[in-house]
Order: sequence, then C-alpha cells, then structure tokens
Amino acid sequence: MEFSHVPVLYDAVIENLDICEDGIYVDGTLGGGGHSSGICSKLSSKGTLIGIDRDDDAIEAASKRLEEYSCKKIYVHSNYSEIKTVLKDLKIEKINGALLDLGVSSFQLDESSRGFSYQFDAPLDMRMDRSETFTAKDVVNGYSREELTRIIKEYGEEKWATRIAEFICKARSDREIESTYELVDVIKAAIPASARREGPHPAKRTFQAIRIEVNHELDHLRDCLDDFIDVLSPGGRFAVISFHSLEDRIVKECFQKHLNPCTCPPGLPCVCGKTPDVKKVTRKPVQANTEELLVNPRARSAKLRVIEKI
Repeated sequence: MEFSHVPVLYDAVIENLDICEDGIYVDGTLGGGGHSSGICSKLSSKGTLIGIDRDDDAIEAASKRLEEYSCKKIYVHSNYSEIKTVLKDLKIEKINGALLDLGVSSFQLDESSRGFSYQFDAPLDMRMDRSETFTAKDVVNGYSREELTRIIKEYGEEKWATRIAEFICKARSDREIESTYELVDVIKAAIPASARREGPHPAKRTFQAIRIEVNHELDHLRDCLDDFIDVLSPGGRFAVISFHSLEDRIVKECFQKHLNPCTCPPGLPCVCGKTPDVKKVTRKPVQANTEELLVNPRARSAKLRVIEKI
C-alpha cells in the first residue's frame, strides 16, 4: 500500500523552522515524510533528521521517500511524547528544531482496513500503533453511556453526544458493534434528519472523538510540549500544527506559559523572578490559504503555531 500524504501548511512550516543546514531536527509525527522531505532538502550531509512515528507503515514509507537526501536520517518507532527518552537513547542532548503535525495522515484515513474513516466499511480499529491492543471496538462496546457521552461531547464537540451515546448503548445491547458502517448507521439514527442535512458528515465528530480516546492523543500532547521546549537549543524553533480547538488550546496555553511565566498578581511588580524562555515566531496561528485548500481540503481546520527558544 502506497503511503500517500499531502503535508499541511508545508511552505509555512519549512519557512518558520528557519532550518540550519548542519542542525538536528525532529519530526515527531513522521507520517509519509512530507514535511520531513522539506526539512531534509534544507540539511547538509552534516545535518540530522530524527523521524518518530507510532506507525510502522509510516516509517517504512518515509524512509523510502527520504532516501534521496544526503543528511543523516534516524527513524524511531515510538510516540512523540517520549522525546526525551528517544534523544537520551541516541545520546543527543539538544536539537535545533522540531515539528508536530497532530493530524491523522491521509494514509491512515484512506487505508480502509485501519478503521479510521466513516467513508469505508472496516473493523472498528483506529489504532495509530498496531502493536497496542486497545481499539475503537473496545471504546464503543465497553464504555458506559456516561463515558461515551463525555468523550463524544468533549473530544468531538458534538452537540448530539447524549443521544449518540444512548443509541450506541441500545444497539450494542442486542449485539456488539463491530464495523465502521454499523457505527455510522447508529450515529445517523441518533441525529435528527434536519440536523444531518447541514454541516459535515454526521459521523465525523464522533469518529474523531473515539480516535482521540483510543490513541490518548490529548494526554500525549499535554505530556510532551514542555519536554520539546526543554530540549531545544537557543535559537531552536518548535512548530505545532493542530486540527481542532482542544489541541490548539493545549498548545496555546503551554506556549503562553513559557512566553509569560510570571506568577505574581497582575498589576504588582514581579518578584517571582521567572522570565520567558521562548519568543513567538508566528504572531497568530498560520492557516491555509485558498490555494492550498483547493488542493488539500483537509487543511481547512489546521493551525500552525511556532515559538523560538531564547
């Protein structure tokens, strides 16, 4: 299976990373190597790319795609949240830049057997790392109505979360929900016809919520942002592309904490002594322009934030 991936905000990422040709750069979400190809094209034979991904298929495909570049390339099957462990194992203390693209790769969405998409009929899976055992089927059939309501409302920002959870519980009381299409049918039944006629596919938000839960995506993101900032060399840049408001809020709040770490009461002189260790590179989030959206509609909700270590 060809690992196809259209890199979101490609030009903005490469420009804002301000790549030093002999530097060490981490792509924490390697995917099909789209962004990494841009990083590698800027690196000399003395430069290094460290590509991390939870998906073995991604690493295999990206390694082939990046063969043509002369820089040193190191591929690691791991989660980006393990960045400090990865660098320790490689005996690397500091890096010159890093990227996290928090979207699901086009390959994972388009490869029907992975169960990420509501567009294909497949077993309920959604694992980014197939060495793990917990799947979407476990969430759909094992979580209580209250737990389902919470994740669909919180992670999917779905206003029909309560009804969808109720309908899932009712459907699975007869027999387990095993496939993506079975789940789609339940979701469609839960959402009134008038609401289904507007906006995105009726299953989009629920599938997003379940995927986030299966892969613990928000937990991993919260766990790693400070670590990535810690391992940056002075002048090193950290770029993060988020795709929904929860991710973007986590990134924004972490960056703001480093931009303004003072804990003193507002309006009083600072006595805590805490000073910023980063500065903004992008004043506000960078988003796709009309031209990119025509080529890659999946970029519609993408937001790029970049900071630089002082």
